Amino acid sequence: MAAAWITECVREVLQITGLTLQYFLLFCAAFLLAYVLLKRSGNLPPYPIGWVPVLGHLLALGRAPHLKLTAWRCQYGDVFTVRMGMRDVVVLNGYTAVKDALVDRSELFASRPPIYLLDSITGFGIDIAGALWGTEFRQRKRFATTALRRSLGMKVGTGSIEEKIREEANCLRNRIADYNGQPFDITHDVTVAVANIICSMTFGKRYDYEDETFRELLAAISTVFVELGAGQIISVFPLLRFVPVVNRAGINALEAVSKIQNVLKEEISRHRERLDRENPRDFLDFCLLELKKQEQVEGLTEENALAIALNIFFAGTHTTAQTLLWSLLYMALNPDMQQKVQRELDAVVGESLPTLSNRSQLPYVNACLLEVMRIRHVTPIMIPHATTETVEVQEYVIPEGTMVLPNLYSVHMDPAYWPDPDRFDPERFLDAERTNVINKPESFLPFGGGRRGCLGEKLVRMELFLFFSTLLQSFTFKTPEGAPPPNTDGVFGVTLTSHPFQLCAIPR
Repeated sequence: MAAAWITECVREVLQITGLTLQYFLLFCAAFLLAYVLLKRSGNLPPYPIGWVPVLGHLLALGRAPHLKLTAWRCQYGDVFTVRMGMRDVVVLNGYTAVKDALVDRSELFASRPPIYLLDSITGFGIDIAGALWGTEFRQRKRFATTALRRSLGMKVGTGSIEEKIREEANCLRNRIADYNGQPFDITHDVTVAVANIICSMTFGKRYDYEDETFRELLAAISTVFVELGAGQIISVFPLLRFVPVVNRAGINALEAVSKIQNVLKEEISRHRERLDRENPRDFLDFCLLELKKQEQVEGLTEENALAIALNIFFAGTHTTAQTLLWSLLYMALNPDMQQKVQRELDAVVGESLPTLSNRSQLPYVNACLLEVMRIRHVTPIMIPHATTETVEVQEYVIPEGTMVLPNLYSVHMDPAYWPDPDRFDPERFLDAERTNVINKPESFLPFGGGRRGCLGEKLVRMELFLFFSTLLQSFTFKTPEGAPPPNTDGVFGVTLTSHPFQLCAIPR
């Protein structure tokens, strides 16, 4: 009866409108498509202007989405929704909203949404960075944190990795001295130095600056980050991975990841052959022991171990190196501040290599690094989070599984907390007497926070301080004479990297 009634209704519609059956079906398909495209999930925050069918806000966001999202904050408030293709994404702006999600109610925002290209690179959730919220994620992160901190020196004090960082800083200083004050691109040398710290922790060795395998490894890491930025359209529309030319960025990124994985697989094989169960030497040794014991991570596989090691390699190399590059560039562009750093180092450290014990006596050095992390944070838009259950944000209801973007750029460039935020001013991080550094001011979250906070924060802080202070103790950095001033806007991809630049390192 129901089928006959529907058939009769369709016939009446066709007769009244004069449509053919084909046009009627086309009309229905178009209506359903429009319904899917336009449908909003519950009481989500408002859309900014610039939304178009299919693409959503992709065109409106442009090449610098962190700037556009921050500009929209002035019109739509701290919480609004952008349409990424056919997916609603809630954007959080400002310290109050971002801290609420990352720290105060961390578990409610602690999962990850599906992002095709990123998932392809990290292993579709078998790692730490891309894993869904739950027991497996917590066990993996706890295992990695324990191994890195307690056993591999990612801490201050006895058993610290400080000496290896100081040795690497000295190698970098000697390498830079070979340029004899002539203009050079410091990017490769800084990246090698930082990567060597991760290599020593992950598989127990460092590489020479000219080692060909290491050069290829670093080039592959750079390619992954560049192509991830260029290939974000594939994550929005995964079917485009089958379209020639459009899929080139995705193909390049996955090929680069494969090269890195091959190096790690070879290292895992070598480690398995000479594993000393009583004296694990590096992170891969700890992984191999856990594979046998299954004490901390239930069901840990070699694929998990490889993916976690890849996380550490990516996170511990690119972002730290880029922050150090930004710090040297800002010193070259602000010679008075550079001289102040050097005077403080001369008074406290003298001619010996800086140590972590000097850190509390060097407030201006620390303030410069903190200001770099504020003004040019390398991840202005964090890796997307996802809600673990339905949650209220202000007067809005965010369904479980919704993608959430914390906009850290809006946090670190908020004039309510940082007057004249585009001005580089390290003294923002000093107390009124200019004698003590303010390490945890409001509206400053360079390492995120909560359940998804950066597990390598202590290591990064150690590296930045020791590399930066050693280099500034030894050289005065200047831009080449007659060259145009370097562009400090940055290039947005997955991270905010500097435009290519050259420096002259003048021995002191």
